[in-house]
Amino acid sequence: QVQLVESGGGLVQAGGSLRLSCAASGTFFSIPVMGWFRQAPGKQRDLVATITTAGSTNYADSVKGRFTISRENAKNTVYLQMNSLKPEDTAVYYCKAIPLSQRTYWGQGTQVTVSS
Repeated sequence: QVQLVESGGGLVQAGGSLRLSCAASGTFFSIPVMGWFRQAPGKQRDLVATITTAGSTNYADSVKGRFTISRENAKNTVYLQMNSLKPEDTAVYYCKAIPLSQRTYWGQGTQVTVSS
């Protein structure tokens, strides 16, 4: 079992910044891939960014150059630094983890609202 606890969401004006964090706990040896997804009202849940234990990253085109994903492997914690936020970034952001078991785990989600 993997439990994911997210924090850092909130309300920010366009052009501002937020930093999300997600800490994994439970019984596992390693989490090769961790990442962030987001879901706006009436839309599907889409990939934002992923990162491996080796530091390889993958970003959605819509956030490249503005968002940065990072992780601290010893703490099994992943971060998402969000800069130059736009109203279209408004969504519930979900943390995702895939441990060696290959099962997928999700956090509860944290709301990010960007006002214009």
